[in-house]
Amino acid sequence: MISPSQPTAVRGPALTFTGDPFRDGLDRTMIHEPDAIVVMQDGLITQFGPAARIAPLLPPGTEVRDFGRNALISAGFVDTHVHFPQMPMIASYGTQLLDWLERYTFPTEQRFADRAYTREVARRFLRESLRNGITTSCVYGTVHAHSADILFEEAEALGLRLAAGKVLMDCHAPEALRDTPQSAYDESLALIRKWHGRGRLLYAITPRFACTSSREQLAAAGTLWREHPDCLMQTHLSETEAEVARIRELFPERRSYLDVYDHYGLCRKGAVFGHGICLDEEELQHLHATGAAIAHCPTSNFFLGSGVFDIARARRADRPIRVGLGTDLGAGTSFSILQTLNEAYKAAQLNRHPLSAAHAYYLATRGSATAMHLEDKVGSIAPGMEADLVVLDMRSTPLIDFRMDEARDFGEQLFVQMILGDDRAVQATYVAGHPVHDRGRGVCFP
Repeated sequence: MISPSQPTAVRGPALTFTGDPFRDGLDRTMIHEPDAIVVMQDGLITQFGPAARIAPLLPPGTEVRDFGRNALISAGFVDTHVHFPQMPMIASYGTQLLDWLERYTFPTEQRFADRAYTREVARRFLRESLRNGITTSCVYGTVHAHSADILFEEAEALGLRLAAGKVLMDCHAPEALRDTPQSAYDESLALIRKWHGRGRLLYAITPRFACTSSREQLAAAGTLWREHPDCLMQTHLSETEAEVARIRELFPERRSYLDVYDHYGLCRKGAVFGHGICLDEEELQHLHATGAAIAHCPTSNFFLGSGVFDIARARRADRPIRVGLGTDLGAGTSFSILQTLNEAYKAAQLNRHPLSAAHAYYLATRGSATAMHLEDKVGSIAPGMEADLVVLDMRSTPLIDFRMDEARDFGEQLFVQMILGDDRAVQATYVAGHPVHDRGRGVCFP
């Protein structure tokens, strides 16, 4: 996809963040502009501010799409934890994590030996993400190297900023889904050399989790990351008590689940750990000290009965941890970030720490970008940032339309969206300044 070389612009109410409201407060970090213009050129945001100030500065002939006062322009949503090969098994009934992997995940992922099937699912996954306003994701493939290769090909065609990796898994899994320490290293290295830093693409070294990687494979992953330290690393951590107990059995020499990863050089800046429900204080302290992040995946945590992540505990002021939001398909039950925020709110309520709508929108944008150490590129609306945007329809359903008339302020309007909204609220999605989904105009990549 080629970004427009001529400036284009969108107009409407806008929301963005300049910093971390969990740490510095909303007054110092949140920008809500009731009538804003965002100017985009060559894939970047060039101007942003009140329409009264920006409009006179626009070059003659600049196309301005005015979405009206019932819209909300935001930075594109960022999904920090998602499995594209699990899209075919979303909404599978009846088990918890470890049994769910055996019954549904492993059989489904074996189908990705077929390249044509892999491409079909990759295309559907990316287009469904864009339809939900997700412009950046951190994505798991399968053990097949071509799962990452094909996903990168499709993402490159769309101009996306995306991180992904082939899964490393050499034990405690079906034979058809196992690699070896050496093949995991070799195949990942080839993918890094081909894709990492190409356009807007990033490689994420991806051991599935310590339960399915031998000590030798974890060591190989650590070696690969030391050799390519600007890659990301993604894996699962402390999703359930049963999983933590299994890790104790497999790695009795290590103090904790996180210590397994740390021992093999897999806990530092650029690590994105999915879930983090069952962490003790020492583990939380170490995540803070190293700059590693947790991907909060509330819909899958509730769906599998895994537990309830405590975001207030993770973000404690004396040792705040980077936290992003993850849909975690296919245990996650929706591509919709709004529905994912709905579940994040419920998780916070269960921990007796309500999550405000504004804090939640930060989590879905700049907060998730910060978890991936991409906050200088995506997640906010500001000159110099990449021009990835989502435009929400704040009256997308009859019920929301009625409820908005009763909303007392902007905070309540935001809250209505994250509790009642879903994919129908996404009016348009822009990638590098180009409209890739536009409900009103029927624009979407095939």
